[in-house]
Amino acid sequence: MAKWEFWIDRGGTFTDIVARDPEGRVQARKLLSENPEHYPDAALQGIRDCLGLPTGAPIPAERIAAVKMGTTVATNALLERKGDRTVLVVTRGFRDALRIGYQARSDIFAQKIEKPEQLYERVIEVTERVLADGVVETAVDLADARIALSQAYAEGVRSCAIVFMHGYAFPAHEAAVADVARDIGFTQVSPSHAVSPLVKFVGRGDTTVVDAYLSPILRRYIDRVAAELGGDAAGCRLMFMASSGGLTAADLFQGRDAILSGPAGGVVGCIETARIAGLDRVIGFDMGGTSTDVSHFAGEYERSFETEVAGVRMRAPMMLIHTVAAGGGSILHFDGSRFTVGPDSAGANPGPAAYRRGGPLTVTDANVMLGKLQPAFFPRIFGSGGDEPLDRDCVAQKFAAWAAQMGGARSPEAVADGFVRIAVENMASAIKKISVQRGYDVTRYGLQCFGGAGGQHACLVADALGMRTVLLHPLSGVLSAYGMGLAAIRATRQRTFHADLADDALPDAEAGLAVLVAEARQELAGQGVADADIEVSRQAHLRYAGTDTALAVAFGPLAVMKAAFETAHRSRFGFIDETKPIAFDALFAEAVGGGGVVSEPELPLSAARPTPAETTRFFSQGEWREAPVFLRADMRPGMSFAGPAILIEPNQTIVVEAGWRLEISARDHVVLQRVETLRSAPALGTVADPVLLEVFNNLLMSIAEQMGVTLQNTAYSVNIKERLDFSCAVFDRNGALVANAPHMPVHLGSMDMSVRSVIDAFGGAMARGDVFALNAPYNGGTHLPDITVVTPVFGEDDALLFFVASRGHHADVGGTAPGSMSPLARTIEEEGVYIDNFKLVDRGRFREAELVALLTGARYPVRNVVQNVNDLKAQIAANAKGMAELNRMVAHFGLDVVQAYMGHVQDNAAESVARVVA
Repeated sequence: MAKWEFWIDRGGTFTDIVARDPEGRVQARKLLSENPEHYPDAALQGIRDCLGLPTGAPIPAERIAAVKMGTTVATNALLERKGDRTVLVVTRGFRDALRIGYQARSDIFAQKIEKPEQLYERVIEVTERVLADGVVETAVDLADARIALSQAYAEGVRSCAIVFMHGYAFPAHEAAVADVARDIGFTQVSPSHAVSPLVKFVGRGDTTVVDAYLSPILRRYIDRVAAELGGDAAGCRLMFMASSGGLTAADLFQGRDAILSGPAGGVVGCIETARIAGLDRVIGFDMGGTSTDVSHFAGEYERSFETEVAGVRMRAPMMLIHTVAAGGGSILHFDGSRFTVGPDSAGANPGPAAYRRGGPLTVTDANVMLGKLQPAFFPRIFGSGGDEPLDRDCVAQKFAAWAAQMGGARSPEAVADGFVRIAVENMASAIKKISVQRGYDVTRYGLQCFGGAGGQHACLVADALGMRTVLLHPLSGVLSAYGMGLAAIRATRQRTFHADLADDALPDAEAGLAVLVAEARQELAGQGVADADIEVSRQAHLRYAGTDTALAVAFGPLAVMKAAFETAHRSRFGFIDETKPIAFDALFAEAVGGGGVVSEPELPLSAARPTPAETTRFFSQGEWREAPVFLRADMRPGMSFAGPAILIEPNQTIVVEAGWRLEISARDHVVLQRVETLRSAPALGTVADPVLLEVFNNLLMSIAEQMGVTLQNTAYSVNIKERLDFSCAVFDRNGALVANAPHMPVHLGSMDMSVRSVIDAFGGAMARGDVFALNAPYNGGTHLPDITVVTPVFGEDDALLFFVASRGHHADVGGTAPGSMSPLARTIEEEGVYIDNFKLVDRGRFREAELVALLTGARYPVRNVVQNVNDLKAQIAANAKGMAELNRMVAHFGLDVVQAYMGHVQDNAAESVARVVA
């Protein structure tokens, strides 16, 4: 007999439920996640509502085949620091390693540094030490460990995380202490070799602590849901979505797997529905009230193996999702000279100004002002009685006040339109971080749009990125829950594997992968997946020897892996390094099977023309446009209409901009296509405009930030790669600073002097392909280890247009002492090698021999020339990234506009500083 299935996304604000009844029909519901006056748990209440049961009634689990769920229970506990009391057990001497972490700071300019609160409440140091080669230097003192753990247990601590040096490869000591902890009575024991068997003490340690801290919270929630569903005896299968994008049985779901449980379901739903629609390359665009999540897909799930959430570093496979603080509730700001959007949000209470609770103006209000959100078609749930429509009059008054403050040069609608444009650019920049910044051409992709606010901006975001196709699924408002039903069961395994990419290493790599594959297969078999239905993928994570930025390629023949790595490296970083050998970093295996089967059949197409419910108008891109309003309930597959127009769906509004056409596909998907060519170079004035000022400010800052990402990824030294002791910046053709990414504050005031010294030294002798280096304190340098690399940017006619520069702290530049910071140095030669306007690259030729001669020919020569050369190459690559992005900006906006707004950005920055000083 057929049974019900429930796919649930338990979010922080709303819980989405998609149910498939025994006849195969699909229905969707939304409930507040926290509503204790009406029900104790939203997920269970959603099941009761679908089954027609009153609150608190027993759930007939025998009528349910499966419940597949994503949950923010663990995520919220991490954000709010409400996990279980946890003790951290570490190798003696490393008690503060996780607290120290890395030098990276979330707000590098903060004068008062506030580090995130640690998850563990106490640390136990255990006498033990295994060296990197497996030699036991000091045996583990189990008696001492038992005493300390017993004391923690007596004081009420029940979760234990165990992280020993090199425990990822040699786990015997961790396993022995774990047995002691279980014997004492700890209910949650997380040894690092079982949680995250990867090199890097800090990331592995944080991941292990997260697992110990969150797993008990998660387990209690799972047990409560399982009990309501009758437990194992009832035959109802309970599964959860892991951060890696696969379902797993409830009893295997751990804290480390749950951080991106809900958003991962959205990515799965996005990818699988795009496949059904025939798109094999897709950008996921999930815009909600507070934030926007974006993701990238080009044939396989993309995962991050090292990430940071709520100040905690984790080394575990997670869906690669980038979040930006731009949503419908993002608050609008005007400081007298420029517009900004967010990052603060009005939330649900008071909410946007139109919600009749005294809230501030937000992106939602801007769309109300523009007529893109129609109060007549929006739920009447506002006001004291909860029965009034959106308040457009209040919104109009507030925008009119801002327009008057600007001297009346702009209409209130133009002000609102400017804010929407800025929000769109912010979201487009977020998409660039997971696509363009990583070497992907988004113009070849479709934009899969979901979330409550996405449809209002889909066409504009696509235009900002040069994309021509937008897809909106009928269940786009609950796509994360729908993704739970589409997801497959997945088991992943990974391990560190260090060896050169050579023939003699392949047998060991094959053997290691065979073990991982067997474990992953066994996990799926234990969940009832037949062996014949299991598909296995194997990956090798490769890197250049001496670096730690690994790229994943399919495991296979040596030549194929090498070619795949070089292709990926060139795509991501713009170059390959033929002088460096390629090495294995890790092995990864994944078993997949038992995926959900959802039928989205092709329906007959209608040739009828849709009839609008009414006609309205909306303001967009500088003018009012007449627009018919269509209702989704009246649309049939095959129907289409051209923009400007509005489509009203049950859970969202879709705005079809001019130049776009909407069609309902045979599978009932909304497909938007740009049918008119988008102007690549919009006609813009060069007079300062508060909207364009913010747009260019963000674009130029984004270029400097992308340079920094490239430098961090391609650098060899710990100073640059992990301590993040570097800065990247963009300058105008006169060497004046335009945009400096928020990198190292000490570099801010002097890099422009270094650029100007290059101009003074070389002037008109500079040519395309030249790159210069200097560390001279007399020419804008700070101290000698900070080497600045300057690249001029030329136009098509070889006219000098801009400069880009990167400054990185090199570990060794000679001198009388390592580190080049000896307090005994009395002359600059004793501090290190002095570099003053050295031509590093001459018309594209890297002058390595001359550079090596400079570094080794000093009175106190550099001790590690290889690392200096490699880091300088990384700085050249970072500058090349900035140069490429500036050229793209010129091609889009025109040189006059870009140069004019560089000046406006500089003027605005000077005015802001003056106001702060005053």
